[in-house]
Amino acid sequence: MDVLFKLSIAILIGIVGGRAANLLKLPNVSGYIIAGLLIGPSFAHLFNASEMAGLSIISEIALAAIAFSIGSEFRWADIKKTGKDVLLITTAEVIGAVLLVFLVMFGIFRQPFAFSLIIASMSAATAPAGILMVIRELKAQGPLVRTILPVVAIDDALGIMVFGISLSIVRLTTGAESFSVFQIIWAPLYEILGSILLGTIIGFVMSFLSPRTKGRDELLSLVLAFILLGTGAAKWMGVSPLLTCMMIGAVLVNVKQNANRVFNLISDFTPPINLLFFTIAGASLDLSILSKVGLIGVGYILARAAGKIVGATIGARYVKATKKVVKYLGMSLLTQGGISIGLSLIVARELPRYSESIITVILFSVLFYEIAGPVLAKIAIQRAGEENGALKSKKEEEKSPA
Repeated sequence: MDVLFKLSIAILIGIVGGRAANLLKLPNVSGYIIAGLLIGPSFAHLFNASEMAGLSIISEIALAAIAFSIGSEFRWADIKKTGKDVLLITTAEVIGAVLLVFLVMFGIFRQPFAFSLIIASMSAATAPAGILMVIRELKAQGPLVRTILPVVAIDDALGIMVFGISLSIVRLTTGAESFSVFQIIWAPLYEILGSILLGTIIGFVMSFLSPRTKGRDELLSLVLAFILLGTGAAKWMGVSPLLTCMMIGAVLVNVKQNANRVFNLISDFTPPINLLFFTIAGASLDLSILSKVGLIGVGYILARAAGKIVGATIGARYVKATKKVVKYLGMSLLTQGGISIGLSLIVARELPRYSESIITVILFSVLFYEIAGPVLAKIAIQRAGEENGALKSKKEEEKSPA
């Protein structure tokens, strides 16, 4: 069967999954993923391994566009007022997840130090795609939403740094390699600073060229070209494509007048790509891992959720965020996906001794959180009263940390 024919089936079943999710009051993204499960290796097995590898380009484009859109939340005027608060909340949330997962793995399940530290460091990052899709679906607006997006962006950066340092510590303690303190710190720092620098340069060039385009179609083509340029250049330099594209969006929203026109163009272009991305993500999940996970997988899921919720709550209370942000932020940050899977590939290469058990637990966690995470985010946003921009209090808006 031709792969294009299979893609058409994936899109159609994704549409059906989205409709079914609406009937059940679930987010569209959860419906796409569940529909993808039906055509994956657990059921219909529509795509073989080589075809799934070839479809990774769709995932890269979708994630790049999502990261670019999240960059629009980093307006300098807002950062000057609330950037410190957002950073404190994010740091507390990351520490909460990493610390609790480590204590559960090392203290309760008696796992080796290396295993416990690496899998704890992989718990920090939040997958932004599902959350952004829920926010767009609900047309949500308010203090909680304006806190969620920058927190998700920053915790990805912090997550990459924590993983890099943890990997260096494990190499050092296992005697695999000898590292200086400078090397331990520099590797993750290079990835983050390199992403910021690359994204800044590309963002400024795009901001200079975009006013010179002729018409909507040419502008869209230019923006897509620069998003793809950012992704490709980041992979070539060995830095993060996600952080690079976020930075491109951040530069654009601060430099270009009427930047919302660009972000609206991307929003109009990406829905079918996002549908296909999440459906294929569901098709890549294999339910057979459930038999291999055991209590450690369940413990990881519960510890990660508790750590993020407790950490986000403590951070939000410390910066005196609104009651709704304090109450609902943590449960909005549980999605897990692309970054964790990418880090799993690094573990497979660098720490083969622990790779099978770590990858199994992470894939189980992704399977759970990619379905449950958007549902919990939708519940949080609705309970906060921010669906369809239904913001009730100007006082809350002024006190919001994001």
